[in-house]
Amino acid sequence: MLVGVCSIKVFMYGVSSLKGKRQIIKSIIERVKGKFNVSIAEVGDQDKWQIAEIGFCCITNSRKHADAMLNNVIHFIEMDGRLDITECQVEIL
Repeated sequence: MLVGVCSIKVFMYGVSSLKGKRQIIKSIIERVKGKFNVSIAEVGDQDKWQIAEIGFCCITNSRKHADAMLNNVIHFIEMDGRLDITECQVEIL
């Protein structure tokens, strides 16, 4: 059994409050949950209104599948025009 883990930091443009940030992050998390079979949550920088840290993971029996799944989620989040990924850490355990 392999666990694919990814942590990304994002910067959101045009956000001027924590409420606005939460709306964007909640939307992204729900869309990722609906499209991919991963666990995902906001895991850091919760009190900063333009920065967020999102973590997600998957469990599989293939390193190739775990890597592909995490890369697909990263690409999906990158395609959202409301934010930019500033850091990305991927681990296969």
